[in-house]
Amino acid sequence: MAAKAEAAENVTPARPSLKDTFAVYLKRRVLIILFLGFSSGLPLALSGSTLLIWMTESGVNLGTIGLFALVGTPYTVKFLWAPLIDALDVPLLSKRLGRRRGWLLLSQLLLIAAIILLGYCDPSASPLIVAIGALLVAACSATQDIIIDAFRVESLSENEQAAGMASYVAAYRIGMLVSTAGALFIVSGFESLLGFGHHAAWSAGYTVMAALVVIGIATTLLAAEPEKSVQADAVHARENTLARIVDAAVGAFSEFLSRDSAFLALAFVVLFKFTDALSGAMTAPFVIDLGFSRNEYAAIIKGVGLAATLIGGFAGGFVARMCSLPLSLWIGGLLQAFANLAFSWQAIVGLNPAWLTFAIVAENFTSAIGTVIFVAYLSALCRNPLHTATQYALLTAVAAFGRTYLSASAGFIAAATGWAWFFVICAFAGLPSLGLLVWLQQRGHFRGLSAAR
Repeated sequence: MAAKAEAAENVTPARPSLKDTFAVYLKRRVLIILFLGFSSGLPLALSGSTLLIWMTESGVNLGTIGLFALVGTPYTVKFLWAPLIDALDVPLLSKRLGRRRGWLLLSQLLLIAAIILLGYCDPSASPLIVAIGALLVAACSATQDIIIDAFRVESLSENEQAAGMASYVAAYRIGMLVSTAGALFIVSGFESLLGFGHHAAWSAGYTVMAALVVIGIATTLLAAEPEKSVQADAVHARENTLARIVDAAVGAFSEFLSRDSAFLALAFVVLFKFTDALSGAMTAPFVIDLGFSRNEYAAIIKGVGLAATLIGGFAGGFVARMCSLPLSLWIGGLLQAFANLAFSWQAIVGLNPAWLTFAIVAENFTSAIGTVIFVAYLSALCRNPLHTATQYALLTAVAAFGRTYLSASAGFIAAATGWAWFFVICAFAGLPSLGLLVWLQQRGHFRGLSAAR
């Protein structure tokens, strides 16, 4: 029996034709997911790495900067209000656009306002006020993520899911690059070309980032409401509001926790991206602290870093499509952990642009592969169509726990150990998730669990 189970877990999926592999990326539904991926990735850095650079330049100490990982709390607890999004309609908007698109448009409008508000805060004057502004951005961004995840799962057919995941993750990373490298170039442009002061330049840069949310709004208006969402309208008509909320919340939790190895799976979800989260919390301050300028850093992540992200995203989609799910997770987990060692060597060689280029390429490429495979795993866990949106929100919120709380001490670890040893510690932070992966395989967790392809 054990041999049969192991064989079942490692069955290689049938390989599609080359024409079909490329044609699926041009389908309208997949292209919609592509642009929504950009909209989802854009806000994250504005309350994360880009904000940390602004704070570093403003003279905020490393310990406080590290604690700012806590502003990602909305990404961790977003499952608490996901049932409301599943069960309720937005007045006026849902009637005109549909249940999912109505919520999506509302979240995007609120996101624009929150980004502009954060841009007019001053880190040197009051880090607390900046933290509140960053929390508002994170809350609006997390809400948008809930809706986009549900929209993706409900819109794409089974044979479009792998392409959708690869497109979404690649565009998500592009959105992050725009709000990191793009934002840094824009801030520098406002300073050097238009003569803005330091704070005014950052405020203007955040205003430009808020304007880019319009891309997501245009995509929302051009998209079609998922058929499954239309089917849910009939259920809404039969049940009262409270009953819908209870069904969405309780059913999603109880169904998932009743599965074998549910808590082991949740622990694995927490830890799989922890190696990335711990290093990512301090990578931007590390580069600036070494003496690189913000333009040097931005140029690398915008150029070869962008290419590495795109190639890594589609490489992850290829791995997820062609390999078994547990093998894919092994590949992604090992690659993203080892990539941290490139930054350890960077700390030793110091101001070496060539090595920084290699380190950023390695980090972007491996992180994109790991993320696509991780999204495939999370999608595979959401097997019950009655609770897809809430369960996916729960799982991504659990995954954000490592990025938010476990990485909050990153600044203190870096200050205590030095940069070289800090990134070695980040690499070893990937080992617990691989240990859990072994355990899950031995318990037959992946038997019958196939990533959406």
